[in-house]
Amino acid sequence: MKMRQNHPFDTKNCFVPTSDIIAVEETEFNKKQHNIGKWQKMAKPHAFTVYYVKKARNHRWRCSDVTFWCVDEHLCNQWIQALKELLEMQKSRPKQLLVYINPYGGRRQGKRIYEQKVAPLFSLASISTDVVITEHANHAKDNLFEVNINKYDGVVCVGGDGMFSEVMHGLIGRMQKDSGIDQNNPKAPLVQCNIRIGIIPAGSTDCICYSTVGIIDPVTSALHIIVGDCQPLDVSSVHHNNTFLKYSVSLLGYGFYGDILKDSEKKRWMGPMRYDYSGFKTFLSHHYYEGTISFQPARHTLGSPRDKDSCRTGCYICKKSEQQLAEQHKECGLKREEDEEEWKVIKGKFLAINAVNMSCACPRSPKGLSPAAHLADGSADLILVRKCSRFDFLRYLVRHTNQDDQFDFSFVDVYRVKSFQFTSKLSEDNESNVTDIGKKRFGQFCRDHPACCCNSANSTWNCDGETLDSSAIEVRVHCQLMKLFARGIEENCKGEAAYSQSSIEQLL
Repeated sequence: MKMRQNHPFDTKNCFVPTSDIIAVEETEFNKKQHNIGKWQKMAKPHAFTVYYVKKARNHRWRCSDVTFWCVDEHLCNQWIQALKELLEMQKSRPKQLLVYINPYGGRRQGKRIYEQKVAPLFSLASISTDVVITEHANHAKDNLFEVNINKYDGVVCVGGDGMFSEVMHGLIGRMQKDSGIDQNNPKAPLVQCNIRIGIIPAGSTDCICYSTVGIIDPVTSALHIIVGDCQPLDVSSVHHNNTFLKYSVSLLGYGFYGDILKDSEKKRWMGPMRYDYSGFKTFLSHHYYEGTISFQPARHTLGSPRDKDSCRTGCYICKKSEQQLAEQHKECGLKREEDEEEWKVIKGKFLAINAVNMSCACPRSPKGLSPAAHLADGSADLILVRKCSRFDFLRYLVRHTNQDDQFDFSFVDVYRVKSFQFTSKLSEDNESNVTDIGKKRFGQFCRDHPACCCNSANSTWNCDGETLDSSAIEVRVHCQLMKLFARGIEENCKGEAAYSQSSIEQLL
């Protein structure tokens, strides 16, 4: 068989892994095509087209196609049948998806992006979809508690990080409810959510998509869903006084990032620019907060926040950390392990307290808040930025945009943890009892610097872009609690590759 791609006179060899094939369709030739060039030599050409993933630079994927032709109709049909059977064997690929579209998020382009860029690809790959256009906040979350979730191979959210958070809370909450798990118990071992979530980026910020795929591009994300990629993801549960508050997969930020979110919420009329305005205003205010952090180090993980081993596709550290954590739980049990594990206590005055489950990378900050943070190692990176001059704090913030080590400052500490606790000066928090351990260890929060222009003694927690009602929280990381239609960021993703393994040519 010969292959022709794009133009009938352009011929070249093309090797495509079967895992990258999207669909196979019979190709019909019209009279005009038949009369062009070498097609004239064939009495009646028979052909089929293979649609496949074409990998470009910067982790971008596109749908490309190759047309194979021959004079033997039976041979052509055999190829079509063989390739379709091969695709049927790809059991990780979704057949039925539940899609939630936020028509109001970002620049209000979610519905258009899905209909024009994503839906045609799903149709090409023979994926059936049930589409729900969300009408109000928590529409998707509430709906996920009602639908027959077992009929779907995955849930897709079209929107920003807020839309993803809503779907995640709905899915995890549904799994715990069906399993009889009390989410208000901070020590409860949560049931893993095996239904994958796909993210089609269409929001103001798409940090989670960028940190797990490497690019904010709807077509690329759709193709990851189609080929059935699977990326486990750690999730942190946040509690206050034995009451469940939120789940977090990216950033828990108190101080600088909490103040930015609190101020930006009042300026939604500005659109995405509100984050820049509030960020500049918060930087000039230079608020700091005094307090105590109590945490358990993540001794099971192989990595360190200061190493150069970034989390990438098939991450060795994530796999080994998962195995070691499972062995620890098997040997001594989760409750006993947490009771006996040593807690470290740090007191001080902080400009920012950040806990991240992933790098939190985005186009403006390609390395993120913690470049070596891992997606699925059962830990979070706790970053403490102590009180310093405004100039030094600016130096720290600038390093988020370049290649310099952002932790190489005397006023910055970073720890890899599996749980931590925090309280504030608010009167209701002073009277609360987060845990027996916390009650003994936590100190008071205050503001005593005469030059500080703070209006309040307490900040707000920024939990994946949403504010928390309480500043006193207890956080625990749940290893690989959920899964995404992603594969992590690939190494050295260049132009279209010439593959050799499992290629179409090897089928004969």
